[in-house]
Amino acid sequence: MDNCSALHVLLMISIMPGWLGGDIIISKKQHEFRSSKISRGSNLRVRRGWIWSQIFVEEEDPTPRKIGQLKSDDDTGDFTIKYILSGEGAGEIFKIDEYTGDIYLSQRLDRELKPFYILQAQAINRSSKQPVEPESEFIINVQDINDNSPEFINEPYVSSIPEMCPTGTTVIQVTATDADDPMFGNNAKLIYSILEGEPYFSVEPKTGIIVTSWPNMDREARETYLVVVQVKDMLGLTGGYSATTTVTISLMDVNDNGPTFQHNLYTFAISESAPVGTTVGRIMADDGDVGLNAKMNYSLEDLEESSTFTIQTDPDTQEGIVILAQPLDYESKRRFVIAVEAINENIDTRFLSAYEFHDRTTLKITVTNVDEPPIFYEAPYNWKVLESAQIGTQVGTVYAKDTDTTNNPIRYSISKSSDTRQMFRIDLSNGTVYVANLLDRETAAWYNLTIDAREISDEQLSSSVFLHITVLDINDNVPTLSQDYQPYVCEDTQAGELIELISATDADDPVDGHHFYFSMIPDKHINPNFTIRDNQDNTASILARRSTFTQHDRTHYHLPVVIKDSGSPILSSTTTLTIRVCACQPTGHCLSSGVEVSLDVSMQILLGLSVCLITLAVLSTLMLAVRKYKILRQEKMTTQELETVEFSEKILSFAVPETESSQTVPLRHPRWRERKLCREEVTTSIRMSLRHSHLIGPEDTVFQQFMMDRLAEADEDQYVPPFDCLHTYSFEGTGSVTGSLSSLESSTFDPCMSQTRDAGQHLLRLSPWLGAAADETSF
Repeated sequence: MDNCSALHVLLMISIMPGWLGGDIIISKKQHEFRSSKISRGSNLRVRRGWIWSQIFVEEEDPTPRKIGQLKSDDDTGDFTIKYILSGEGAGEIFKIDEYTGDIYLSQRLDRELKPFYILQAQAINRSSKQPVEPESEFIINVQDINDNSPEFINEPYVSSIPEMCPTGTTVIQVTATDADDPMFGNNAKLIYSILEGEPYFSVEPKTGIIVTSWPNMDREARETYLVVVQVKDMLGLTGGYSATTTVTISLMDVNDNGPTFQHNLYTFAISESAPVGTTVGRIMADDGDVGLNAKMNYSLEDLEESSTFTIQTDPDTQEGIVILAQPLDYESKRRFVIAVEAINENIDTRFLSAYEFHDRTTLKITVTNVDEPPIFYEAPYNWKVLESAQIGTQVGTVYAKDTDTTNNPIRYSISKSSDTRQMFRIDLSNGTVYVANLLDRETAAWYNLTIDAREISDEQLSSSVFLHITVLDINDNVPTLSQDYQPYVCEDTQAGELIELISATDADDPVDGHHFYFSMIPDKHINPNFTIRDNQDNTASILARRSTFTQHDRTHYHLPVVIKDSGSPILSSTTTLTIRVCACQPTGHCLSSGVEVSLDVSMQILLGLSVCLITLAVLSTLMLAVRKYKILRQEKMTTQELETVEFSEKILSFAVPETESSQTVPLRHPRWRERKLCREEVTTSIRMSLRHSHLIGPEDTVFQQFMMDRLAEADEDQYVPPFDCLHTYSFEGTGSVTGSLSSLESSTFDPCMSQTRDAGQHLLRLSPWLGAAADETSF
């Protein structure tokens, strides 16, 4: 029952006395109003104030009509009283006639939306405007009709039950609701029934609980059932509404079936060459159950042949996988007969006996013959041979056999890729290996050969084996010094001082390791200068026997050294050491020996090389600048036309010494170009050259060559400014306190623009510059 229905019941109880006693209701306000009348002294019985009939309205009735009347007991019918209606739906759903108190319904009502309405009524005297009756509440009830069909809730319905369950087992409960009022009539009273699903299931009519009605239903026969349930209102009477729902019921599996083999004998064939781990075949016992109830294990009967094979259970398909566990041999055994048993993992004795949860069958496996390659009786072979073995020496014999019933003969060979130098050969028929070339352990200490054995048959099956031959050492190498020693003795060496520590090496590899002996060549005279002391640890010390070695007396000495090994036979060698006499530094180092150079000398050499590199870089930069300048000047000459200018021959007279006569020397007048080089560019270039030359010095060959090149260019080039002037190149010096006397350092001197001056008595010998032999010119 919902809240609205409960409220409705309470209201009905509150108005029940009015229904039973007649057609009047006295409210609290009315009682108070009447009490006031009694207090004024009236001894008569007080009449009831409001008079109305019980008001009920049927839902879903579309006809506007009168549904009741409100009336005061003071109303005499002269229309002096005005009736007023207020509250829920007043004026819209419910209207009142203010003269008669009749109440009219103007709209269709739906009880499912609102089951009742609470309104207030007033009665007022029209002339005095005073209330005739106190305001009172009343209820209009909406009467229910069967206008709603029942509906199932919580759909869809799905359930599962174990198979083999007894009759009456509860499966699930279905529930339906009806929007009609269950307090009035049978409109909302429901009843359930099954349309489909019998005779396996039934439903309780009032509760909707579905139960089993068929005993021991088997999931393996049918796993899912669809049960259609119907619900009707009005207790199923004619004219009611109904609804249906479908319930899906599944049977859960129980372990009520054991494994069963479909065949009593399973036959398989496998090749004798199949490797261990090969799957021979699959077998399976049927089990009607599913999931954990269908899991089973397979086992082979404990017979002698069972160790050759194993069986495993496939977890996905529950098949038994028969696997080869040991190699097969057709010639030894050609057939296997094995018993196989399958048993459930989970046993439930509520449904079957323990014996019924397993089954047995027989497995027959046939081995097929395969023509197999030869088999070596040993793999790999490991042999040893002395390096002194002569050609034709037998090293050993390999042996292979054809294990097939045909037993074909075998032919042997050595793989050429494993013996590229052909150091060994093999007998083709019996597999004996011989030495084919002289061996040398120091060249190759071992050999890894591949021996092939091939059947002499149509298929020519073959197999291979590895042969490892170790070459044993013999003492066939003489010992030698371990390095090229360069010993020296200092001039201040004292007798007994260590000159050099020497060691030896030997290409042989004796089992007990090397042991060398050092000595001097036996002589009837003792070496007065040096001696050799064997340190008994494969090293020897060369010691000075005397003091005061000097380069003036002798620059070097020769010392023969005899080295012997401990092999059998004993081998020896003699090496002569050259011991130089050196004027050693205080630290004992000999510079001439090339062993070590002091840090000071190295720094001096490094600084010298740095100065040379810097000088070459400066000269290269200077020569590139001059060359670039000449190229630019020649390009300008080719783009302009030269104008021929006639110069008058100028003869300059110079004063000559009194002992010589005056002579005139004609000077060259070069043609002027249209665009002359400015004096500042020429001066700057020459200054730069002079500054670089200061860094070098007049004695330097590079500087001298540079000066000669510049003089040659000045003599041959007629277009180099200044014109009609003498070019002078000389080294001015770097240490004069008077400074430079060159005119190039003067900002006012211009050889080309200077005024004519009297040369006076200053004389200049021009013959070296002009190439004259005897004539001299002075100016």
